[in-house]
Amino acid sequence: MNTFSKRALAVCVTTALLGGIQSAQANETVYDALISGKAFGNVNLRYEGVEQDNALSDATALTLRTRLGYKTGEIGGFSALVEFEDNRIVLGQSDYSVPPTGFKPGEYSVIADPEHTELDQGFVQYKNDKYSVKVGRQVITHDGHRFIGHVGWRQDRQTFDGVRFQYSATKDLSFEYSYLTQRNRIFAEQRDLDSSDHLFRASYKLGSGSLVGYGYLLEVDNPGENTNALDTFGLKYAGSSKAGDTKIIYHAEYAKQSSESGANEFDTDYLFLEGGAVFSGITAKVGYEVLGSDNGQAGFATPLATLHKFNGWSDQFLGTPAQGLKDLTFTLAGKVAGGKWLAAYHKFDADSATEGLDDFGSEINLQYVTKVAKNYTLAVKYAAFSAEDRGVDTDKLWVWLSTKF
Repeated sequence: MNTFSKRALAVCVTTALLGGIQSAQANETVYDALISGKAFGNVNLRYEGVEQDNALSDATALTLRTRLGYKTGEIGGFSALVEFEDNRIVLGQSDYSVPPTGFKPGEYSVIADPEHTELDQGFVQYKNDKYSVKVGRQVITHDGHRFIGHVGWRQDRQTFDGVRFQYSATKDLSFEYSYLTQRNRIFAEQRDLDSSDHLFRASYKLGSGSLVGYGYLLEVDNPGENTNALDTFGLKYAGSSKAGDTKIIYHAEYAKQSSESGANEFDTDYLFLEGGAVFSGITAKVGYEVLGSDNGQAGFATPLATLHKFNGWSDQFLGTPAQGLKDLTFTLAGKVAGGKWLAAYHKFDADSATEGLDDFGSEINLQYVTKVAKNYTLAVKYAAFSAEDRGVDTDKLWVWLSTKF
């Protein structure tokens, strides 16, 4: 029995023992909490097409991901939630590869959406005005997903087994700690990882923004999987202010990362600067991100992030190159015809260039999202990566229809 199963069994046994000594009136309260809960769901039908300038065949996938769950009512601050997730190939559109799961490896370009059915979330929670404790399988995200995210873009999102503690000391100051025993990644259960991860975060509202400090101590327990043993400490300040009718956006962040995993010992730095403005319904931003390199030997890594959200949607940099990465990004966004549009341009370069690896290329990202019949979302998204010293030219197209209830 794995670690999570043992802990889940212990929770169930404890709950049963407590239930056995409750009064009849208390049992009625538990019953009321169960029947006063809420069922919920999410369905996402998505087409994805990938064309790459290499020997792999072009990939196409049509998949339907369904999540169904139930959250109980509260009793004395306690509640519980269970949610299942399923992804199926539709109409036989399965010309794609998912190498980590052994699905057609080496035949087509990769589309990381394997068929699967699994427990997505299952936890017990206690919550009051000051703090909350959540034990079990759960979604955890921090600060825009740059270091800790759920990878919700993929049809099998990332969740974690563990315990999460959140405490609001004042209306401006909050603390959070999570201990993770398993990373349930995006490749069904075949590539999940046992871990001993410690996530620390503190946030303080300061002026028109928030000052956030964090420490992520990550360690993989699976044999032969210790390359993600990383210690990362960082500080960021982000917020917005008004200048007349214009909203000014700003974000500054720095982090230091080290690894002492045998032959993979290294020290790297992270820097992110962003400024922008919102005027006449248009949001314009310029960002500069550096995932540093230790003399071309290893790059700054964020293994628990929602990586698709950063460094271009074509997913060329899901793993930071050993030379590191500099990403200069220009973004425009707005609204038209009842929907939201976004256009972005990325220029990629090495942080620590080595022979033949300096200019990593550029990418254009385009997206339009709109509501259909009130309860549905229809969207189209496109990414075009132009390679230079690294990778190959890549085009990706997505069209999806989703709903939630």
